[in-house]
Amino acid sequence: MLRIPCPWCGPRDEPEFQCGGQAHMVRPEPWHEVAEATWGDYLFTRQNPKGVHLERWGHVNGCRQWFNVARNTVTHEIVAVYGMTDPVPASVAGAKP
Repeated sequence: MLRIPCPWCGPRDEPEFQCGGQAHMVRPEPWHEVAEATWGDYLFTRQNPKGVHLERWGHVNGCRQWFNVARNTVTHEIVAVYGMTDPVPASVAGAKP
């Protein structure tokens, strides 16, 4: 089980959280000019790296806040936790959003 450090509540067990998928996804705009293939990629294509991956997590059974987590997909080590609007920390250099 993961122990996720919520920026507001401190470390909590994984069942209190919901994973929101890949972080830093940018919606293609303007919506009325987006090709179907581009829209399909936005909806269904995600990174699946072996190593550090940037994810969104919500503390749904706690403070209900959303934040980003840099997690190693091999070891499940949480490398960094940062706000939704914050830039990717320098300690996570090389991770792909």
